[in-house]
Amino acid sequence: FGSHALVFDSIEYHHSTGIPRGDTSNPVHIPFSALSRGFCSGNRLIPPPLTPTMRPVDRLGRPLSDLRLSVIDRCNLRCRYCMPRETFGTDFPYLPRSEILDFEEIDSIVRALLPLGIRKIRLTGGEPLLRRDLELLVGMLSRHDVDLALTTNGTLLAQSADRLARAGLDRVTVSLDALDDATFQAMSDSRISVNTVLEGISAAQVAGLGPVKVNAVVQRGVNEHAIVDLVRHFHGTGVSVRFIEYMDVGSCNGWSAAEVVSRDEMLSLMRAEFDLEPVVAQELGEVARRWRHVDGGGEVGIISSVSEPFCGDCCRARLSADGNLYTCLFASTGHDLKDTLRAGASDSELRELVTDIWQGRSDRYSEERAEINEKTQRVEMSYIGG
Repeated sequence: FGSHALVFDSIEYHHSTGIPRGDTSNPVHIPFSALSRGFCSGNRLIPPPLTPTMRPVDRLGRPLSDLRLSVIDRCNLRCRYCMPRETFGTDFPYLPRSEILDFEEIDSIVRALLPLGIRKIRLTGGEPLLRRDLELLVGMLSRHDVDLALTTNGTLLAQSADRLARAGLDRVTVSLDALDDATFQAMSDSRISVNTVLEGISAAQVAGLGPVKVNAVVQRGVNEHAIVDLVRHFHGTGVSVRFIEYMDVGSCNGWSAAEVVSRDEMLSLMRAEFDLEPVVAQELGEVARRWRHVDGGGEVGIISSVSEPFCGDCCRARLSADGNLYTCLFASTGHDLKDTLRAGASDSELRELVTDIWQGRSDRYSEERAEINEKTQRVEMSYIGG
């Protein structure tokens, strides 16, 4: 980590929230012994063995196994379906630095929740690569026995991929909605070239952050043509492309069901050019239905939250940058963990709090979407990640 030296019994790093323009002074030492209550196996910290009473299930029998950590609520793009500029302008009140969890606090929450069954952690935003010194957090989290991934828009990935890989990141997912600059720049409301993102994807592959996945949100009348373009471009490269139905996440993207391109429509467009066969799901909670190229050219996937909801096996929780836990992407409110943590809660107290939250969970918004008439103020995707 350069000046952030790794030594026998401690990590040396700057005590900072790591957000843009933050202060990185005041170096401190955090002993490895303070980072986990499990035991070491090689370079990994193994959490205590699970017992039936430690691993909670919600009211629909769904376990908690995936944790998505938003590390920042800012982004350098203004995608129309996520952070439209009309809402997220120069005067938007982003989270103050004091309210954002620092890296030690994030790691403390992860350490406390691992015994509940967490096996996958994904770093999100906003745009997580805007969080300064993010590789330090990756280094801390990589010592736990989890699959550690990151979702990014890819615009800063070329210069970040190598140090993230060296810090212990396992893989990345890159958001890319089109291959032509005109469509990409219109959807992201930016002047950034697609080549910048493609260079980031290549850097991630070289760094070993694979298999790399590309996510593309498909909006009718905007980028349907990009479906076949993206499949053709990444065919045989080792990169899997996943198409996401345009969703009504948050309350400011002006979503309309008429703009949704369904799973069946997307699949029909792909099969007009490519010979695809279905892939059987390997794990509980897979969000994408997958197909493989018969010629061995890789896989494609479709995330169909609108036309084919998958609430029934959703095992994900999301932690916002300011420490609120959300049990659904379409939730209106979260559960504050930050104040409890800063009040000195122990690992067991945090676990008990999250266990109670999860056991009371009954969210299944996507399955109930058609039956919900009232307008609710849902949390924005840029605040809790996708």
